[in-house]
Amino acid sequence: MTDRLPPAPAPSAILEATLYAEDLDLAEAFYGTLLGLECIQRIGKRHVFYRVGPAVLLIFNPHQTVLPPNNPRLPVPAHGAHGHGHVCFTMDREAIEMMQARLLTANVTIDTAFDWPNGARSLYVRDPAGNSVEFAESWLWGEPG
Repeated sequence: MTDRLPPAPAPSAILEATLYAEDLDLAEAFYGTLLGLECIQRIGKRHVFYRVGPAVLLIFNPHQTVLPPNNPRLPVPAHGAHGHGHVCFTMDREAIEMMQARLLTANVTIDTAFDWPNGARSLYVRDPAGNSVEFAESWLWGEPG
């Protein structure tokens, strides 16, 4: 079947990742204030977007993104999901330890913190919407840099 398809290169990076949260004010307090991400756009109760290095974290209210767009110049199809998602941010080991101390001081429950078999460190918490948020060393899926 694939022998009939025209050639195309595989994607080289992820530009956006999406999580869903009904309460965007709580999401902003967590991702913007607590984690320190740069908010690049907030549209009412529909969405809030954050810059994460060269990528963007999109946080949508699932009840709003299923509605048709209001701007005909931006024909983004309706989309959305319900349930908990996952995102993983890269940080070096020292920064992960500092983030863990910050989160604990802010009374955020640590789900787990451990070293993978290859030695990379991961820290897991939940955002206010219940999404799994991981902080891991960048070489988690490869060799130490």
